Amino acid sequence: MSYAAKTYWHDPCWSVYEMDDKNFVFTQEEAANVLLKTAELVEKSLEPAFAINEILKLLSDKLQLKKGRVILLNEDGLLKIAYSIGLSPQEQERGIYAVGEGVTGQVLATAQVAIIHDISKEPSYLAKVKDVANFSDSELAYIAVPIKQNKKPIGVFAFHLSPNEKINFTRHLFVIEILSVMIGQILSINQVVKAKTQELIQENLLLKSQHFNAADYGILGESPAIRQSIQLALKTARSNATVLISGESGCGKEKFARMLHIASDRRDKAFVCINCAAIPGALLESEFFGHEKGSFTNADKKHIGKFEMANHGTIFLDEIGDMPVDLQAKLLRVLQEQTVSRIGGSEDIPINVRIITATNKNLKNEIKSGHFRLDLFYRLNVVNIYLPALRERAGDIRLLALYFIQRENQKYAINKVLSEEALGILEQYDWPGNIRQLENVIERCAIIAESEVISGSFLQLLLQQEQDFDPIEKKASVPTKNSDPNTIMEYRPYIKVSQHEKQRIESALLSAGGNKTQAAKMLGLTPRQLYYRLDKLNINFQGGAIQ
Repeated sequence: MSYAAKTYWHDPCWSVYEMDDKNFVFTQEEAANVLLKTAELVEKSLEPAFAINEILKLLSDKLQLKKGRVILLNEDGLLKIAYSIGLSPQEQERGIYAVGEGVTGQVLATAQVAIIHDISKEPSYLAKVKDVANFSDSELAYIAVPIKQNKKPIGVFAFHLSPNEKINFTRHLFVIEILSVMIGQILSINQVVKAKTQELIQENLLLKSQHFNAADYGILGESPAIRQSIQLALKTARSNATVLISGESGCGKEKFARMLHIASDRRDKAFVCINCAAIPGALLESEFFGHEKGSFTNADKKHIGKFEMANHGTIFLDEIGDMPVDLQAKLLRVLQEQTVSRIGGSEDIPINVRIITATNKNLKNEIKSGHFRLDLFYRLNVVNIYLPALRERAGDIRLLALYFIQRENQKYAINKVLSEEALGILEQYDWPGNIRQLENVIERCAIIAESEVISGSFLQLLLQQEQDFDPIEKKASVPTKNSDPNTIMEYRPYIKVSQHEKQRIESALLSAGGNKTQAAKMLGLTPRQLYYRLDKLNINFQGGAIQ
């Protein structure tokens, strides 16, 4: 192995050395041993103190290099000893040099190597660390090489050694120069990781402050698509007009409904939510309007309906497209007359309720098929707010992901961080389950990721499992950002039911103790999707067991 000839300092106080094959005597086995062990330490670059101290120890043990030190340029423009071996804390504190001061300062200023045979005879050597008279004979020689990043010196790597004529300085210098490059890499990698981590922490803090901004009412997003929906909602909030919120499942329709309520003059009154798909049709009328005692079997006491409970406030009817047609006629009467009548009762009870509805169905198609009343549609669709799918909200995936990971950190008392690569992968994913799916994926990451920094490869594996979990067939009529907000589109269809799901659903029900909402969340389904599967697969959960 050849080493190009290089001259180090022409000043008379400095020795002049040239590297060539003739005087290079470091054996291949010795070189391989030292460099291999050092290369292994580069993998510890996230812990620079450990890696660099081990390198100093390795050179002290293998090459008898004494009082090794890594001296770095600080923000104040001074060189200070950052890592050392064989120096006391007091000696390390005294090792401070200006750029160009003494041998160490000149190495940084000139980016050249310094080799001194005898520091006791070198006037420019500053004995700041230890008085020259106190050095042993094996420590009077000195080698110092610059540590560089992007070809610019950022520090000095220095050692003492014996000035014995038998010592071949060039072989030590060869290894030290290579290791100085490795130390520069270790410091560079650590700086990049720290900068990215700090950037993510700052983004998390900014996101946290934005989330609690009253103007946004807890809805996150800066993309034009979601901001347009927010602005329309806020314009509509103070009116009493009925609002129909449309969009794919998992887009946050209930959160928008709550925002409409909070931003309205009814904010101090009740907000009542009812999922029309989660309650059997036979019970839905009683849930809506209430019943009198004895009005039907098992009606052993009077029941106040949701509309009465929401009087002077807001009622949110989710999955309105699943409401039975006969009940739609009674809801239309409530809208027209502003009164309700309990089942089995003869009294019309006046109410003052703001009605907000939501659907992920194409109600115009439902009207054509006879499953939804046209007159009710016009009553409900006074203002239509379309919520864009997550894939249509450029930039918001990163914002939401950072918020969710911060929330999980607080929830589980952990400190997980999404890497830049992971965030990029999240932004490329299609998110058929929208915000709900993203939220679940981030929570899963926070719980099962072993490293504090969630890597792209880990997230890629997790998303592959999402895709393998239950494939969804896409239709051509997926809504886009150019969709007419007054036209309710045909959204992504639900997952087909197959017999192989039965065991998985039963296991989820058992794990959730029969709580179907929780079981649906565990399965990545909406309550409506779960109820549909329970019916299709003939699954009945009662008394803590599958019947």
